[in-house]
Amino acid sequence: MDSSHPAESLVVLNRPSAAAPPHVPGAPAFRVVEPRSAVLSALDVGASRGDGVFETISVGHGMPQSLEHHLRRFERSAAALDLPAPDLDAWRSAIGAAVGALPPAAEAFAKAVLTRGVEGDPDARPTGWVYATHSPDYSRVRAEGIRVVLLDRGLRHDVEQTSPWLLAGAKTLSYAINRAAQREAARRGADDVIFVSSDGYILEGPTSSVIARTGDVLWTPGTGLGILDGTTQATLFRFAESLGIETGYRLARPEDLEGADAIWLVSSVRHAAPVREVDGRPVAVDAGFTGAMNEYLASLTE
Repeated sequence: MDSSHPAESLVVLNRPSAAAPPHVPGAPAFRVVEPRSAVLSALDVGASRGDGVFETISVGHGMPQSLEHHLRRFERSAAALDLPAPDLDAWRSAIGAAVGALPPAAEAFAKAVLTRGVEGDPDARPTGWVYATHSPDYSRVRAEGIRVVLLDRGLRHDVEQTSPWLLAGAKTLSYAINRAAQREAARRGADDVIFVSSDGYILEGPTSSVIARTGDVLWTPGTGLGILDGTTQATLFRFAESLGIETGYRLARPEDLEGADAIWLVSSVRHAAPVREVDGRPVAVDAGFTGAMNEYLASLTE
């Protein structure tokens, strides 16, 4: 492995969906390739149009975490885009191979990508690959917390029901808006964003779920809001429930965040990042519970 690059691996699937022909008949289900090699056509609509879906899976001590939850969400996202259904057995094996090709590390992640394939392919074969690498060091962020700003997403909270063609709630490759929001946060002197619907409801971060604690209840914005079904959020709710902490879903407004005792943005790679400021307003950081959540996430073996 080239020492000038981080530890990484890349696996390319031969037949990402059982509903479409393989790229190379009779070839193995996937191949491990040099991560920096050219494997994607310039005509692939994943690159040219962002027409595809992905999942980023946390890897702790060599074990993919919440893998089945990620695969179910991957499948749902593909269905929302009318992509050929991913062959979950093939993807499970490819993810395992990509993770297995990495040198040991406490924290890593694997990114699974499925696109509609090369424009004009008469066989309509989707493209699929898994990239894995070691995670950045987020210890400082987890300890000190992050500053966030509230930004209007420009969509109503019920967009998932009223306008399903907008793909709210699907994890697509079209991340230009999410990246633009994070740049806007930086311009405002913040680290990250919490999106608010155009009719005033708390949604999610560009790459994370929102969790808050009010009194003795840990809550997250309700389902059906055009936001992702958070894998890390679901895992942390199970952890909280094991400690006897009540959890729930809320149709919440910004004032509910103002009344919260603690707030976190949680995701597969950064894990639980406590929010220490919202729109310039200080928020208390619960260092003890934050540490417990991150220790739990780091300990998972599946």
